[in-house]
Amino acid sequence: MGEPGSRLVVLGSCGAWPEPGRSCAGFLLTHNGFRVVLDLGYGAAPRLFTHCPDGLPDAVVVTHEHPDHCADVSALGRAWHYTVQAGAPSARLPLHCTPGTVRRLEAMEPRPHPETLFDVRELGEPAEVGPFRLTPYSLPHHQPNFGVRLTAPGLTVAYTGDTGPSPALAELGRDADLFICDATLRTPPPEGEPRYLMTAAEAGHWAEQAGARRLLLTHFWPGTDRAAAAEEARAEFGGEVVVAEEDLAIAL
Repeated sequence: MGEPGSRLVVLGSCGAWPEPGRSCAGFLLTHNGFRVVLDLGYGAAPRLFTHCPDGLPDAVVVTHEHPDHCADVSALGRAWHYTVQAGAPSARLPLHCTPGTVRRLEAMEPRPHPETLFDVRELGEPAEVGPFRLTPYSLPHHQPNFGVRLTAPGLTVAYTGDTGPSPALAELGRDADLFICDATLRTPPPEGEPRYLMTAAEAGHWAEQAGARRLLLTHFWPGTDRAAAAEEARAEFGGEVVVAEEDLAIAL
Protein backbone atom coordinates (compact mmCIF):
# COMPACT_ATOMS: atom_id res chain seq x y z
CA MET A 1 0.00 0.00 0.00
CA GLY A 2 1.01 3.63 -0.44
CA GLU A 3 2.48 6.00 2.09
CA PRO A 4 0.13 7.60 4.65
CA GLY A 5 -1.87 10.31 2.94
CA SER A 6 -1.59 8.79 -0.53
CA ARG A 7 -4.93 9.06 -2.27
CA LEU A 8 -6.72 9.47 -5.56
CA VAL A 9 -9.64 11.90 -5.94
CA VAL A 10 -12.09 11.56 -8.83
CA LEU A 11 -12.55 14.94 -10.50
CA GLY A 12 -14.73 13.63 -13.33
CA SER A 13 -16.18 10.30 -14.37
CA CYS A 14 -18.08 10.89 -17.63
CA GLY A 15 -17.05 10.26 -21.19
CA ALA A 16 -18.02 12.40 -24.21
CA TRP A 17 -19.87 15.11 -22.28
CA PRO A 18 -20.76 15.57 -18.59
CA GLU A 19 -24.08 14.56 -17.12
CA PRO A 20 -25.74 17.26 -14.98
CA GLY A 21 -23.78 17.65 -11.76
CA ARG A 22 -20.84 15.63 -13.08
CA SER A 23 -17.62 16.27 -15.02
CA CYS A 24 -15.59 14.53 -17.69
CA ALA A 25 -12.35 12.64 -17.16
CA GLY A 26 -10.07 13.83 -14.38
CA PHE A 27 -8.18 12.45 -11.37
CA LEU A 28 -5.93 13.98 -8.73
CA LEU A 29 -3.26 11.61 -7.41
CA THR A 30 -1.41 12.68 -4.25
CA HIS A 31 1.63 10.87 -2.86
CA ASN A 32 4.16 12.18 -0.32
CA GLY A 33 2.71 15.67 -0.78
CA PHE A 34 3.16 15.63 -4.58
CA ARG A 35 0.01 16.21 -6.64
CA VAL A 36 -0.33 15.05 -10.23
CA VAL A 37 -3.47 15.48 -12.35
CA LEU A 38 -4.44 12.69 -14.75
CA ASP A 39 -6.56 14.25 -17.52
CA LEU A 40 -8.76 17.31 -17.05
CA GLY A 41 -11.88 17.27 -19.23
CA TYR A 42 -15.03 19.37 -19.32
CA GLY A 43 -15.99 20.62 -15.85
CA ALA A 44 -13.11 18.96 -13.98
CA ALA A 45 -11.16 22.16 -13.20
CA PRO A 46 -13.54 23.52 -10.52
CA ARG A 47 -13.26 20.24 -8.63
CA LEU A 48 -9.48 20.34 -8.98
CA PHE A 49 -9.39 23.82 -7.45
CA THR A 50 -11.67 22.62 -4.64
CA HIS A 51 -9.27 19.80 -3.80
CA CYS A 52 -6.16 22.02 -4.08
CA PRO A 53 -7.30 24.92 -1.88
CA ASP A 54 -3.73 25.75 -0.85
CA GLY A 55 -2.37 25.96 -4.38
CA LEU A 56 -2.15 24.27 -7.76
CA PRO A 57 -0.93 20.78 -8.69
CA ASP A 58 2.70 19.90 -9.29
CA ALA A 59 2.29 18.16 -12.67
CA VAL A 60 -0.30 17.21 -15.27
CA VAL A 61 -0.58 14.11 -17.47
CA VAL A 62 -3.02 14.09 -20.42
CA THR A 63 -3.56 10.70 -22.05
CA HIS A 64 -4.87 12.05 -25.37
CA GLU A 65 -6.23 15.13 -27.09
CA HIS A 66 -9.99 14.58 -26.98
CA PRO A 67 -11.59 17.56 -25.21
CA ASP A 68 -13.38 15.40 -22.65
CA HIS A 69 -9.85 14.70 -21.40
CA CYS A 70 -8.03 17.99 -21.89
CA ALA A 71 -10.43 20.98 -22.29
CA ASP A 72 -10.04 22.19 -18.71
CA VAL A 73 -6.25 22.14 -18.91
CA SER A 74 -6.85 25.55 -20.51
CA ALA A 75 -8.54 26.74 -17.31
CA LEU A 76 -5.64 25.39 -15.26
CA GLY A 77 -3.22 27.27 -17.53
CA ARG A 78 -5.06 30.53 -16.92
CA ALA A 79 -5.01 29.94 -13.16
CA TRP A 80 -1.27 29.22 -13.35
CA HIS A 81 -0.61 32.35 -15.41
CA TYR A 82 -2.50 34.74 -13.15
CA THR A 83 -1.32 33.29 -9.83
CA VAL A 84 2.03 31.46 -9.99
CA GLN A 85 3.48 33.36 -12.95
CA ALA A 86 2.36 36.66 -11.48
CA GLY A 87 5.17 36.21 -8.96
CA ALA A 88 7.50 33.95 -10.96
CA PRO A 89 7.06 34.72 -14.68
CA SER A 90 9.36 31.95 -15.87
CA ALA A 91 7.71 29.19 -13.82
CA ARG A 92 6.04 26.54 -15.95
CA LEU A 93 3.86 23.60 -14.88
CA PRO A 94 5.10 20.20 -16.16
CA LEU A 95 2.64 18.80 -18.72
CA HIS A 96 3.12 15.30 -20.12
CA CYS A 97 0.90 14.95 -23.20
CA THR A 98 0.64 14.18 -26.91
CA PRO A 99 1.47 16.90 -29.48
CA GLY A 100 -2.19 17.09 -30.44
CA THR A 101 -3.06 18.15 -26.91
CA VAL A 102 -0.88 21.24 -27.20
CA ARG A 103 -2.48 22.12 -30.54
CA ARG A 104 -5.94 21.91 -28.98
CA LEU A 105 -4.91 24.13 -26.07
CA GLU A 106 -3.35 26.64 -28.46
CA ALA A 107 -6.56 26.77 -30.50
CA MET A 108 -8.52 27.66 -27.35
CA GLU A 109 -6.04 30.25 -26.08
CA PRO A 110 -2.98 31.21 -28.17
CA ARG A 111 -1.94 34.07 -25.84
CA PRO A 112 -0.29 33.25 -23.60
CA HIS A 113 0.80 30.25 -25.62
CA PRO A 114 0.52 26.91 -23.79
CA GLU A 115 4.27 26.40 -24.04
CA THR A 116 4.82 29.56 -21.97
CA LEU A 117 2.51 28.18 -19.28
CA PHE A 118 3.51 24.53 -19.35
CA ASP A 119 6.81 22.69 -19.48
CA VAL A 120 5.58 20.37 -22.24
CA ARG A 121 7.04 16.87 -22.29
CA GLU A 122 5.91 14.51 -25.01
CA LEU A 123 4.10 11.47 -23.66
CA GLY A 124 5.45 8.27 -25.16
CA GLU A 125 8.72 7.70 -23.32
CA PRO A 126 9.27 6.82 -19.63
CA ALA A 127 9.69 9.89 -17.45
CA GLU A 128 10.10 10.98 -13.85
CA VAL A 129 7.06 12.81 -12.45
CA GLY A 130 7.86 13.90 -8.91
CA PRO A 131 8.17 10.71 -6.83
CA PHE A 132 6.72 8.60 -9.65
CA ARG A 133 8.22 6.75 -12.56
CA LEU A 134 5.79 7.20 -15.45
CA THR A 135 5.67 4.40 -18.01
CA PRO A 136 3.39 5.00 -21.02
CA TYR A 137 1.60 2.28 -22.99
CA SER A 138 0.22 2.96 -26.47
CA LEU A 139 -3.40 1.78 -26.55
CA PRO A 140 -6.03 1.64 -29.32
CA HIS A 141 -8.26 4.70 -29.60
CA HIS A 142 -9.55 7.17 -32.21
CA GLN A 143 -6.58 9.46 -31.45
CA PRO A 144 -3.12 8.52 -30.16
CA ASN A 145 -3.74 7.51 -26.55
CA PHE A 146 -1.29 6.41 -23.87
CA GLY A 147 -2.22 4.51 -20.78
CA VAL A 148 0.06 5.56 -17.93
CA ARG A 149 1.58 3.50 -15.16
CA LEU A 150 2.82 5.55 -12.19
CA THR A 151 5.09 3.74 -9.76
CA ALA A 152 6.72 4.88 -6.53
CA PRO A 153 8.12 2.80 -3.67
CA GLY A 154 5.15 0.87 -2.30
CA LEU A 155 2.58 2.26 -4.74
CA THR A 156 1.46 1.62 -8.32
CA VAL A 157 -1.45 3.36 -10.01
CA ALA A 158 -2.35 2.58 -13.63
CA TYR A 159 -4.77 4.48 -15.88
CA THR A 160 -5.95 3.52 -19.34
CA GLY A 161 -7.26 6.83 -20.63
CA ASP A 162 -9.65 5.68 -23.39
CA THR A 163 -8.95 2.33 -24.97
CA GLY A 164 -10.27 -0.70 -26.73
CA PRO A 165 -9.32 -4.18 -25.52
CA SER A 166 -5.58 -4.83 -25.84
CA PRO A 167 -3.07 -7.30 -24.41
CA ALA A 168 -1.01 -4.25 -23.36
CA LEU A 169 -3.60 -3.64 -20.63
CA ALA A 170 -2.34 -6.66 -18.71
CA GLU A 171 1.13 -5.09 -18.50
CA LEU A 172 -0.15 -1.58 -17.86
CA GLY A 173 -2.09 -2.74 -14.81
CA ARG A 174 0.27 -5.51 -13.65
CA ASP A 175 -0.13 -5.91 -9.83
CA ALA A 176 -1.34 -2.29 -9.57
CA ASP A 177 -2.76 -1.11 -6.27
CA LEU A 178 -5.39 0.71 -8.32
CA PHE A 179 -6.24 0.18 -12.00
CA ILE A 180 -8.37 3.00 -13.44
CA CYS A 181 -10.15 1.60 -16.49
CA ASP A 182 -12.27 2.87 -19.35
CA ALA A 183 -15.81 1.43 -19.12
CA THR A 184 -17.57 3.55 -21.74
CA LEU A 185 -19.65 1.08 -23.67
CA ARG A 186 -22.89 -0.46 -22.45
CA THR A 187 -22.55 -3.34 -24.90
CA PRO A 188 -19.69 -4.38 -27.19
CA PRO A 189 -19.98 -3.33 -30.83
CA PRO A 190 -20.65 -5.91 -33.58
CA GLU A 191 -17.84 -8.40 -34.06
CA GLY A 192 -15.23 -7.28 -36.54
CA GLU A 193 -15.57 -3.54 -35.92
CA PRO A 194 -12.44 -1.67 -34.75
CA ARG A 195 -12.31 -1.47 -30.96
CA TYR A 196 -11.49 1.91 -29.43
CA LEU A 197 -13.48 1.75 -26.17
CA MET A 198 -14.37 -0.93 -23.61
CA THR A 199 -17.30 -2.26 -21.64
CA ALA A 200 -17.20 -2.65 -17.86
CA ALA A 201 -17.00 -6.44 -18.31
CA GLU A 202 -13.93 -6.01 -20.51
CA ALA A 203 -12.39 -3.68 -17.95
CA GLY A 204 -12.92 -6.41 -15.36
CA HIS A 205 -11.38 -9.01 -17.63
CA TRP A 206 -8.19 -7.02 -18.17
CA ALA A 207 -7.91 -6.09 -14.49
CA GLU A 208 -8.07 -9.80 -13.70
CA GLN A 209 -5.41 -10.57 -16.32
CA ALA A 210 -3.23 -7.85 -14.79
CA GLY A 211 -3.61 -9.15 -11.24
CA ALA A 212 -4.58 -5.66 -10.06
CA ARG A 213 -5.74 -5.25 -6.48
CA ARG A 214 -8.55 -2.75 -7.10
CA LEU A 215 -10.41 -1.69 -10.22
CA LEU A 216 -11.87 1.79 -10.63
CA LEU A 217 -14.42 1.97 -13.46
CA THR A 218 -14.69 5.33 -15.19
CA HIS A 219 -15.50 7.23 -18.41
CA PHE A 220 -19.15 6.22 -18.35
CA TRP A 221 -21.30 7.19 -21.30
CA PRO A 222 -23.98 9.61 -20.03
CA GLY A 223 -27.03 7.69 -18.85
CA THR A 224 -25.13 4.49 -18.03
CA ASP A 225 -26.49 2.34 -15.19
CA ARG A 226 -23.33 2.41 -13.11
CA ALA A 227 -24.47 -0.19 -10.58
CA ALA A 228 -25.12 -2.63 -13.42
CA ALA A 229 -21.71 -1.81 -14.92
CA ALA A 230 -20.06 -2.63 -11.59
CA GLU A 231 -21.80 -6.02 -11.45
CA GLU A 232 -20.60 -6.80 -14.97
CA ALA A 233 -17.05 -6.01 -13.94
CA ARG A 234 -17.32 -8.10 -10.75
CA ALA A 235 -18.31 -11.12 -12.84
CA GLU A 236 -14.86 -10.90 -14.49
CA PHE A 237 -12.63 -9.55 -11.71
CA GLY A 238 -12.00 -11.11 -8.32
CA GLY A 239 -10.73 -7.97 -6.60
CA GLU A 240 -12.54 -4.90 -5.35
CA VAL A 241 -14.53 -2.95 -7.95
CA VAL A 242 -15.12 0.76 -7.32
CA VAL A 243 -17.35 3.03 -9.42
CA ALA A 244 -15.93 6.47 -10.13
CA GLU A 245 -18.07 9.25 -8.64
CA GLU A 246 -17.17 12.92 -8.60
CA ASP A 247 -15.23 13.95 -5.47
CA LEU A 248 -14.77 10.33 -4.37
CA ALA A 249 -11.46 10.03 -2.46
CA ILE A 250 -9.73 6.64 -2.48
CA ALA A 251 -7.01 5.93 0.07
CA LEU A 252 -4.02 4.14 -1.44
